[in-house]
Amino acid sequence: MPGIKLIVNTYSGYEADERPVSFTVAGKTLNVEEILDRWRGEDDEYFKLRADDDFTYIIRYDREADEWELTMMEKG
Repeated sequence: MPGIKLIVNTYSGYEADERPVSFTVAGKTLNVEEILDRWRGEDDEYFKLRADDDFTYIIRYDREADEWELTMMEKG
């Protein structure tokens, strides 16, 4: 099941698109307060993070398609 497409602003340091710093979902821009975890798949990368709305999100970056999507969100 595909997730919700996101617009993500990233920090680019040593690598391009190294980590998300903010993202827009349903017209609302949220700032990343803390990256809780991250892991790589074969063609994608996942970030578990806490945003400034106190929700926890898992967002996925598809490196091949160069697209971001929301895969999970929960309060607290």
